[in-house]
Order: sequence, then structure tokens, then C-alpha cells
Amino acid sequence: MNYPPNAPPPGGYGGPPPGGYGPPPGGYGPPPPGGVPGMGGPMMGGAMQPHAPYGIDPITGMPFSDKSKMVAGLLQIFLGSFGVGRFYTGHIGLGVAQLLLSWLTCGVWPLVDGIMMLMGKVTDAQGRPLRD
Repeated sequence: MNYPPNAPPPGGYGGPPPGGYGPPPGGYGPPPPGGVPGMGGPMMGGAMQPHAPYGIDPITGMPFSDKSKMVAGLLQIFLGSFGVGRFYTGHIGLGVAQLLLSWLTCGVWPLVDGIMMLMGKVTDAQGRPLRD
């Protein structure tokens, strides 16, 4: 098929492709008042969320714990053979296990556990990520 040299192909150039895909008619513009639905965050619409006083983890969407990962990690590294870091986060069973078994692991388990706490890989007893 031969088309004139400057003519658009059949179907044209402008507008959304067939089927209605493409940007919305008014453009993207600013987010709606009160934030984007489903995005969460400590501040929505200018008011604190009562269930998340320390904010919400952007990856999991869970509210942050009232426990600090810095405090938990340092307690675990320096006093981990007594299970202090795990008692702090509310994991009483793990704290007792570390207290009883730290001599078997020569202190490696509490040290590794403390590093994991500092990296943010450990949650509190309610499953919430530790805050910074």
C-alpha cells in the first residue's frame, strides 16, 4: 500500500490508542485532597493516624513499632547472652532461649541476632517493624 508521503498512518497519531488506554482526559495533575487512596503514611489529610504514631513502613504498609531497632540491636549485641534485646522487643520465649543456650553457641547467636536487628530484619512481638 502506498500512502502519501506526509500523511499519518491509518488510525492517526493523536489521542489515546484504540481501546481507551492512555492518560486520563484531564491529565495527571496533583493528588486528590487527603492523599492518594491506599498509600497510607503517618500524615493523611493533616491529621495523625492514631494507629500509627511512629509512621507506616512504606514497603509492608505496617505501622512502625514503638521499639527502636538501634536500642534493640545494641542491647542484643552487648547483653545478648542474657536475651536482653529479645526481652526488649517482646519476644520473651526467644529471650529465655538465648539466656539458656548462649553458652552452646559461644555468643554467636546473640551477635548475629543483634546485627539482624540493626539491619531492620527483626519485628517486635506484634509483628510490626522496628522504627529507626
